[in-house]
Amino acid sequence: MQNVLQILEGRWKLLILFQLFGGQVRRFSDLERSIPGISQKMLIQQLRQLEKDGVVGRTVHPQVPPKVEYHLTDWGQSLCPVLDSLLAWAEGGPAEARSRLIQEAPSPVGSAS
Repeated sequence: MQNVLQILEGRWKLLILFQLFGGQVRRFSDLERSIPGISQKMLIQQLRQLEKDGVVGRTVHPQVPPKVEYHLTDWGQSLCPVLDSLLAWAEGGPAEARSRLIQEAPSPVGSAS
């Protein structure tokens, strides 16, 4: 279980995944803008880890300046129902926990909820 959870471990990975759900293809700069507070270095690091783990795919278009796009692999896309269930679980929690979660963790743009 620990090895499985390592794929999603980290402050930013779930937010990145939510940005790519539903077959969305996003450029690096779009991802950077849509995740407030993430540094360019951290976004690169998290995307590389997700790509290495087979969850995110990367497409480089040969042009100047380079255009790089990210998308979920089929395996990555299969996480959607799992994370939707996690959100439903959080929404079904006690009122105090729900209000704290909503205040501390604003919903990402284009989330899967």
